[in-house]
Amino acid sequence: MTDATHPRDRGTDGGGTNGGGAGSGDTAGGGAPRPQESNVDADFAQYAGDLRKAEKKVAGEIDPGARALVVAVAVLVAMLSLILPHTGSASGIEVLTNAPDAKAELVTITSKVFVYLLTIFGIGASMLALLTRRWFIAWVALCGNAIACVAGMLAWWSRNTPGVGNVQPPSGVGIGLILGWLAVLVLTFHWARVVWARSTYHLALEEERRKEAAARDAHALSLQRKHDSRDLGDTD
Repeated sequence: MTDATHPRDRGTDGGGTNGGGAGSGDTAGGGAPRPQESNVDADFAQYAGDLRKAEKKVAGEIDPGARALVVAVAVLVAMLSLILPHTGSASGIEVLTNAPDAKAELVTITSKVFVYLLTIFGIGASMLALLTRRWFIAWVALCGNAIACVAGMLAWWSRNTPGVGNVQPPSGVGIGLILGWLAVLVLTFHWARVVWARSTYHLALEEERRKEAAARDAHALSLQRKHDSRDLGDTD
């Protein structure tokens, strides 16, 4: 009798133990996320932050490609125009410094403004944009060269038009003024293409970020719904 009761008792005890183990396993499976999954999520979040920083840095840069050579040549032409005659015997540098030859040639304010814009934006800003590859500097160079185009046209017009009191300019347009104006026209065109291409990239990048944010929100909402439904099942 004693031996007959022992297998049943052992079976009962084993079943209870196994049942308790199964219950423990269900509790562990339905509880908090596993430590390994949490570590993976933390690592992914860290890498995502680094990727966003790198993406932001790249988004602020430009890649002119073959246009860089054209811009460099246009900058050299702009520099050359400063040492060539702007009008008469006055060179662009003399107009820039308001030298006696520039005064003798009755250089107007339009020519001075053009030479200043050519020096600051056509040479300075364009060189800086090529060296740093920053989108903002390229945008500044574009705006300055676009204004220089208008100033160059007015400077050309002023050398062929009598001034106040019907005073005729002693000399007409020099080769330096012509080359400088052509240089800013080329720079304006190419910087516009570079800036526009980067602006289009920015818009596409923002659209992609919005889609990624919407996908993350939808994923988080689905996880929250699964968690809520699991809690309701455990309560029942």
